[in-house]
Amino acid sequence: MQQTTGPVWDERHLRLGVTAAGVALWAWNVDTDRLTMDEIGFDLWTVPSGAAVTFEDLSANIHPADRDRVRAAFSATRGIVGPYEIDFRIMVGDEVRWISARGRGDDEGIVGRVMYGVFLDVTGRKQAEEAHELLAGEMSHRVKNLITIAGALTSMTARSSETKEDMARELSQRLTALGRAHDLVRPVPGQTENAALLGDLISVLLTPYDDLGAFSGRIRVSVPRMGIGEAATTNLALVLHELATNSVKHGALSADAGLLDVACLIEGDEAVLVWTERGGPLVTPPSPGTGFGNRLLDRIMTRAFGGGVEYAWPPEGLIATLRIKTGKLVV
Repeated sequence: MQQTTGPVWDERHLRLGVTAAGVALWAWNVDTDRLTMDEIGFDLWTVPSGAAVTFEDLSANIHPADRDRVRAAFSATRGIVGPYEIDFRIMVGDEVRWISARGRGDDEGIVGRVMYGVFLDVTGRKQAEEAHELLAGEMSHRVKNLITIAGALTSMTARSSETKEDMARELSQRLTALGRAHDLVRPVPGQTENAALLGDLISVLLTPYDDLGAFSGRIRVSVPRMGIGEAATTNLALVLHELATNSVKHGALSADAGLLDVACLIEGDEAVLVWTERGGPLVTPPSPGTGFGNRLLDRIMTRAFGGGVEYAWPPEGLIATLRIKTGKLVV
């Protein structure tokens, strides 16, 4: 039987493999504190090739939040038995890179007072881990918010429904619409821009109320193209559902031919949202500050949106003017 032999590995083959893997080799003289690196190491740390480098020189490039931890870890390597690994950030201009330093402690494998190890650029892996952590945190926050909103919507729907069947139907519609609205702003790893448009969001939130009359299309939305963040979505959903609930119970949406217009314009640093009802029954202005819904709406508009709400009661119906700081819409 003919015996096959594998490739013969020499220093040249090892160097090709190390280079292909992006592994930077380093050697540290424990007496002089001098570090010797290969070309990959100098490029990784953006240090002039062949320069005399000490650990303190490299420390200047370590992220300030990690610097003391890394210094302490390297000083402790002489007392660590076996292999060690430490991940830390370095600054390359305004860019942040993640480096993993690996070696063997307790003077294991030391040759001529020199310890050996490798540096790896693990920026991609760290960014993926951070994105996953952010997504997990966002989803946890989202679940808590949705539970809170579900309770508030249940209370609102109970006030506007005459039978349990009506309440079940209306609550199901509103929760479905809320779910669609949050789908518009679901978090995407690594994405910082707003994932939804204000006009789309308002239309989706008000969809359950559009088919409660004699015809569809009686709710019209006209707003400029602008983004909205998840936290603002949660608060705006509560505000719009409160206004819509009151309209279904007392205002234009309680009449088959009633109409609702929602328009928005930008004035300086404020988005002014105007809610206009027409074609409903004559309404009587409520006493200021009465009712859970009104108090909730006022609190959201002032605390969460940095603005406020004003009401006008002309004979043809309610006009509610909501003022929202534009900076509050993107969070």
